[in-house]
Amino acid sequence: MRMLGLDYGEARVGVAVTDELNITVQGLETIQRNGSDKIVLKRLDEIFKKYDVGIIVVGMPLNMNGTISERAKITEEFIHKLKCKYNKMKIETIDERLTTVEAHRTMNFLDVKKNKKRNIVDTISAVYILETYLNKMKNSISKNS
Repeated sequence: MRMLGLDYGEARVGVAVTDELNITVQGLETIQRNGSDKIVLKRLDEIFKKYDVGIIVVGMPLNMNGTISERAKITEEFIHKLKCKYNKMKIETIDERLTTVEAHRTMNFLDVKKNKKRNIVDTISAVYILETYLNKMKNSISKNS
């Protein structure tokens, strides 16, 4: 089963997915929210028909000092919707501080044009969120071995 990473934002939601062996992460797409989680949930339904996903990992936008931000409270409401709709899937959160900064750094390194950045920054952030989760899982497995 694959894992799906989400960078839940006010305007857009970045989506990333692992390969079937949960070794690599690929950016999938950016969903335009248009102010509605229904749009996101409908698109996730379509994605789940294509990919056998067992775990959803959502980036939690904490403040730099680790406290819950206003955006994190909104993200928690979205996670509640995910848990209600996809109650058979495991839903995890991961600290996403600085993932957008890293995404911008990557795009600058790749010389991505300014007008294209907005459309892919959330997808790249979702990749970083899912990679962080995978690394955390690998580290906890190696510590317990």
